[in-house]
Amino acid sequence: MLKTLLAPLVIAASLLSSFAVNSAADAQVVNVRTKRICTGLNFPVFVTHAPGDTSRLFILQKTGAIRIFNLTTNTLLPTAFLTVTTSATAAGSDERGLLGLAFDPGYAKNGQFYIYYTNSTPNNVVSRYTVSSANPNVANATGTIILQWSDPFSNHNGGWMGFGPDGNLYIGTGDGGSANDPSNRAQTITAMRLGKILRIKPNIGGVSPYYTSPSTNPFSGATAGDDEIWSYGLRNPWRCSFDRQTGDFWIGDVGQNAVEEVNVQAAAAVGGRNYGWRCTEGMSCTGLTGCTCNGTTLTAPVHVYNHAAGTGGGYCLTGGYVYRGCLIDNLSGTYFFADYSSNNVWSFRYNVATGVKSEFTVRNTQFTPSLDGFALNEIASFGEDANGEVYVVDQGSANGAGAIFKIVPTTGDAVCPPPCVAADIDCDGDVDATDLATLLGNWGGSGAGDIDGNGTIDASDLASLLGAWS
Repeated sequence: MLKTLLAPLVIAASLLSSFAVNSAADAQVVNVRTKRICTGLNFPVFVTHAPGDTSRLFILQKTGAIRIFNLTTNTLLPTAFLTVTTSATAAGSDERGLLGLAFDPGYAKNGQFYIYYTNSTPNNVVSRYTVSSANPNVANATGTIILQWSDPFSNHNGGWMGFGPDGNLYIGTGDGGSANDPSNRAQTITAMRLGKILRIKPNIGGVSPYYTSPSTNPFSGATAGDDEIWSYGLRNPWRCSFDRQTGDFWIGDVGQNAVEEVNVQAAAAVGGRNYGWRCTEGMSCTGLTGCTCNGTTLTAPVHVYNHAAGTGGGYCLTGGYVYRGCLIDNLSGTYFFADYSSNNVWSFRYNVATGVKSEFTVRNTQFTPSLDGFALNEIASFGEDANGEVYVVDQGSANGAGAIFKIVPTTGDAVCPPPCVAADIDCDGDVDATDLATLLGNWGGSGAGDIDGNGTIDASDLASLLGAWS
């Protein structure tokens, strides 16, 4: 009954929000297109790259395999990089399976990467794997479980993973499924990893413990709550990303009955943010307990849209990336995202310092059909290559005939300039005080500043930077 009474208010509020950001005067005029680069995939759900690897894309298939696409030869390798047989792999509308992939920042040296999958227990599992020493296109078949937790239902598994600029591994988990988060799992911070962003520091090789929880996590140590939690109050974060230039953290969170939302956390912000589910869906009150709807302790989304037909709406948000590539320089800083159900594609800019959103643009006609005439249908994810170019993961149709598309300039493929030297951390053409500050700020960790790629920012990296000083 409450849901019925609230529905008109929810839809009205969402329509007002959509109207405000879709004004013609605000739209971005820069045009892009898509180009299909790879097909023949079975329910792809993610595409990414290994650190510093400009020649390959790694494509995650929900049914259990990681495939490699060679960017130099434009071919999909016939042998899978890894096939996971322990997961409860799934197809079609089922939300289980192989869902996440992240390469260690020191992958070039340690060969470690991590996957997120569901098993038949049912648990959500994060496992560590290594690449074969004999063949860089094949991983060792046996992995090590480093983290797992029980999941009561088959849906709302989350599944995104990614290393932040601080060198820590971030993991997005769903609320465990069913409707209305029946046990208030997203708001529970003790003995509950569901409905969260987790943040851990994996160890390199060795035996248990396979990770530590950073002391800067909001509930670390004696503070009440699970040490691994970075933020909470999420329903089903389906595709998150870090802005590779600013370090800002973007979270796409799938809604329930009325509203989809995009959240952003500034790179300098501390953890402990509460994004409001289950008492808040977008900016709308659900009437459910667990927190105070739109209260001062909650973090509001930067963008919402409603469940309605047309270019302003949709039913299942697919989070995206801030474009930082070199092919379309005048779109640098533009966030691309989509809706899986409606196939709407949008973009906007967001100023984290001022909280101002601008240049909201509907990209439907620019994305499909592609330059080569192919339609996009069921956009499951976005991804980046090592150069910051953005790709679209398309599941294609109900039979799982998936494909990968690349966002390109309208005029066709351009050529990127040569890559910057490793010591030029911000890639602005100079090795200077800004690069030194980044390196020192991440000292002892990994990520930005790990010039020699050994997984630790230390004296050897500092020596390399000073040796290349402009």
